[in-house]
Amino acid sequence: MTVRLDSELGAIYVSDQIITAIAGSAAMSCYGLVGMASRKQFKDGLAELLGRDNWSRGVVIRRENDELHIDLHIVVSYGTKISEVAHNIQTKVKYELLAVAGLKVDQIDIYIQNVMVSR
Repeated sequence: MTVRLDSELGAIYVSDQIITAIAGSAAMSCYGLVGMASRKQFKDGLAELLGRDNWSRGVVIRRENDELHIDLHIVVSYGTKISEVAHNIQTKVKYELLAVAGLKVDQIDIYIQNVMVSR
């Protein structure tokens, strides 16, 4: 699916792959985040840590009544304050999607899949 943005010169269509790439990249730039986690696959009770090419597998986009909702599945660094890391990620992702793609995000939900020592 795509998001349609209307401008003075016409319509702009932003694909879900672009939204997930921007959201994943913005989240990864935040302090305290070890990586994105797969939302579907668990190995031995632990979430799979995704590489740079697969960040979008940790991002879910939902549309409810013309509102954009994003779910991020993440792995945080041990010793960081989880609530602060999550808040910083929400703020950064919301800002980047507005600045880069002109998208207004109504809700960003963070799912902490694991806590591990950062690399």
